[in-house]
Amino acid sequence: MRVVIVEDLVLLREGLAGLLNESGFEVVATAEDPEGFLRVVAGHKPDLAVVDVRLPPTFTDEGLRAAIEARQRQPGLRVLVLSQYVEPVLAARLLGDGSGGVGYLLKERVSEVRTFLDALRRVAGGGTALDPEVVARLVAPRREAGALTELTPREMEVLELIAEGRSNAGIAEALVVTPGAVEKHISRIFDKLGLPAAGADHRRVLAVLAYLRER
Repeated sequence: MRVVIVEDLVLLREGLAGLLNESGFEVVATAEDPEGFLRVVAGHKPDLAVVDVRLPPTFTDEGLRAAIEARQRQPGLRVLVLSQYVEPVLAARLLGDGSGGVGYLLKERVSEVRTFLDALRRVAGGGTALDPEVVARLVAPRREAGALTELTPREMEVLELIAEGRSNAGIAEALVVTPGAVEKHISRIFDKLGLPAAGADHRRVLAVLAYLRER
């Protein structure tokens, strides 16, 4: 898995590169701004990009916008964005194309090495990984309105774990239920949210987007 890292802080950039190289990834290039990011993507054709949301010159959402553009230029590019703050709207923008292979984590997760690498591998495999803190920010207000009010408390728990990027097996383990029970919950969630029959991964992304829109 060939990776590029886009981060303006030198110590964090080099630390990430060392961690990924030691963990079975191949860091082929690094960059510190959006222009450099797009250049290394064009030049190296990586499989995966780890990108800081806030990059020079304004340190707002340059990294996210560059990540979306990079995915448009190179379909299939996996992207994991890192942010210092919980910004659900930015997460929704990244997930918006419904194609998977994306993740949004708080920077503090990098210090939780196992959690960070698990999320990175989910994204690299074409799945999604959403920071639990983003999920937690969304839960309370969503219970008040919209299609999600049709979900039972258990179905909400399952949807929260889907939003974190958990597999069916991971959800079953977290809730101490059988995989078959998880499949039934997910099927009911899709039905209640009115999601059309399609590939399972695509419907999972649409469910997460519904979760984000009704905040």
